[in-house]
Amino acid sequence: MESAESAADSALTSGSDAGAADDGTTRRDQTGDRGAKGADGADAPKKPRSFWKELPILIGIALVLALLIKTFLVQAFSIPSESMQNSLQKGDRVLVDKLTPWFGSKPERGEVVVFHDPDNWLAGEPTLKPNALQKVLSWIGLMPSAEEKDLIKRVVGVGGDTVSCKGTGPLKVNGKALNEPYVYPGNTPCSDDDGGQFTVKVPKGYIWVMGDHRQNSRDSRYNQQDKNHGFVPVDKVVGRAIVKAWPINRWGTLPVPDTFDQPGLGDQSSAATSAGSLTAAPDALALAGVVPVALWRRRRAEQD
Repeated sequence: MESAESAADSALTSGSDAGAADDGTTRRDQTGDRGAKGADGADAPKKPRSFWKELPILIGIALVLALLIKTFLVQAFSIPSESMQNSLQKGDRVLVDKLTPWFGSKPERGEVVVFHDPDNWLAGEPTLKPNALQKVLSWIGLMPSAEEKDLIKRVVGVGGDTVSCKGTGPLKVNGKALNEPYVYPGNTPCSDDDGGQFTVKVPKGYIWVMGDHRQNSRDSRYNQQDKNHGFVPVDKVVGRAIVKAWPINRWGTLPVPDTFDQPGLGDQSSAATSAGSLTAAPDALALAGVVPVALWRRRRAEQD
């Protein structure tokens, strides 16, 4: 009996605290609550949001994702010339990896890379004027930007490498001849013209690039008079081209050719030793010629 009375007192106290009064306010609130929940006491189902109301939200999310992907993951670029034939054709679309450079990845020999114009390499090239739709599509990364001054070439040498061309080839890196089946048919690995004959040592933080269409590519060879002496600063590199995405019938990857994996290609010290030997050779010859003459003159002076 004491337990029952205690429970009753508790119920009365709670009812009083909630504002139970003789004026019937509490009863009206309880009636309204029952109406909102339905006759069976369950919550009434909410009306689903209209598709047309959700569409702008979905479009906004898609645009934000596309912008993030373009900025940090991959970006599409269009091939503007024949300088990379036959690996890439004019009008091809490639996808460029922009993620790995954020983690410190640097361009490697044999990779096809997109880079910003380092020092007016594209002077005189026509600039396309995109319409409003093209600007929007390029902004979100679904279309290459026509206003960006970018180039695409193959990395031949990295910082510390010695790259050389003599006659019509082969092209050599650190004294190792490259076997280049990707060079445009009918072209020679080296061009026998002004700029096509060279021996350069790539500074740290730079790369030496060349087009696969050797006789139709204005690359590092023909920009040796610029402020970087034809070298491309690594910080100008946008990323590595990894996939030919368009047209569909040309879809494929852009792997590093096997010739860049040959043993000894990365031995920069051997190339430096060879270069040092060539530099020292004239001095040694001069010394060898001077010593006999000096001895002869000394002996003649003693006889006199």
